Order: sequence, then structure tokens, then C-alpha cells
Amino acid sequence: MTMKTVLITGCSSGYGLETARHFHSQGWNVIATMRTPREDLLPRSERLRVLALDVTKPDSIAAALAQSGPIDVLVNNAGIGLFGAFEATPMATVREIFETNTFGAMAMTQAVLPLFRTRRSGVVVNVTSSATLAPMPMVAAYTASKTAIEGFTESLALELEPFGVSVKLVEPGYGPSTSFTNNTGSRMDGLIPEAYASYAQRVFASFAQPTAVTTESDVAGGVWRAANDTTGRLRFAAGADAVALAESR
Repeated sequence: MTMKTVLITGCSSGYGLETARHFHSQGWNVIATMRTPREDLLPRSERLRVLALDVTKPDSIAAALAQSGPIDVLVNNAGIGLFGAFEATPMATVREIFETNTFGAMAMTQAVLPLFRTRRSGVVVNVTSSATLAPMPMVAAYTASKTAIEGFTESLALELEPFGVSVKLVEPGYGPSTSFTNNTGSRMDGLIPEAYASYAQRVFASFAQPTAVTTESDVAGGVWRAANDTTGRLRFAAGADAVALAESR
């Protein structure tokens, strides 16, 4: 049986890193991409390559795919978190979030579709968030960027079905171990003005006492199930809290 190849974006930490490890442990060829490649994060293996990729830059996408060769599964995992009052969030920051979380995933998908369509096989897995399952305060811009991908995926799945290409959604829950806002850098500066301070503090306190959480391995398992699904299922909630939200929706 031919060994399959997966390309995963955003593998420098969190869900992407664990997903790369999981697919490799299952015997797949893995192309782990990140903006700044770090070979030390993953095991040395002939079946694993680390490539530079910035999903917001067309030239970077083209270069990464040229180095990758044919792939069987694309996992759009790269993303930026953001917490703050929408009123205080500059539109430039909103656009930056969309560039990675929304347009980056779309650009990657568009780039691989000619191969998938011509070959009449392939899977695109888009990683979104449980914020799309139930409203959460102080993450309006982030939620909007992920909700856009939900609608994109639903429509695209129908569009590509005649060509034998599958498109899936993995919806992770709250993962405190992933440091949701660590990759935001200075984007969060000034996003919690005084008028919102006490409310934001209460929201933070609720995050500190979750009834259930999502781990990196939960998401890696969800992506694995989505990539190998043959039932036509679209959504895969990942993590106990996300599963509970999906079931109550």
C-alpha cells in the first residue's frame, strides 16, 4: 500500500506540532511547516520534513508546495489567537487575524486543489474552534475569522464532492496548554481598556476554572479521524468541552 503524505501548517507548537507527531507515529510521510523552521521539535526521520511556510505570503506557499511534492492531505492549522474588547481592536489587527486564520487557509486550499481535483482524491482538514459552536466574549475578531472558515468549508465540501475531494472541519475546545494568546505579540496591547477591565477579569477567571479542556492529543486525534473518514462526515469536535458543545448545539 502506498504511504500517504500529509502537509500540516503551523507546526511550531500546540495542535500542529502534536498532529505532526501523531501522523508520523501512524506511518505517514509528514511535511511539518512553520514560519521559522525548527528541526529539533520533531524526531529525525526519512518520513518527516520541516519546511518554512508563511500562509499569508503567496511566494512562501508556492515554494513550500514545490518542495513538498504530491500530498494526500492538507491540514490548515496555522492560526493566531486574540483576546480583547472589539471596540478597542484596530481594524488593522482584525485584518491581520483574518490574513492568517481565514485567507491563509483559503490560499493553501486553493493552491492544492488542482492536484487533488485532477487526481480525484485528497482531503483538506480545516482546524477552527469551539468558539464557532457557542459564543464567547472578548474574542469577537478571532471568532469571526474561524466562523468564516466554517462557512467556507461547508460550501467547498459540496463543490468538491463530484471530484472525489473531501473537506473536513475539526473544532477544538479550550486548550489552556496551548497558550492561546502567546503568538499574538504586541497585538493585544491596549485591547482591554479601563471600561472593560472588570468584565475581562471575570472572563479570565472563568477560563481559569473550566469544567473540561482540550489537549493537543485530542486535536491530533480529531485531525487523524477527519483525514481518514470515509463516511462523509463534515465536523469533528475535538476535546471533551468541544464535544459537549457540539452535542448540545
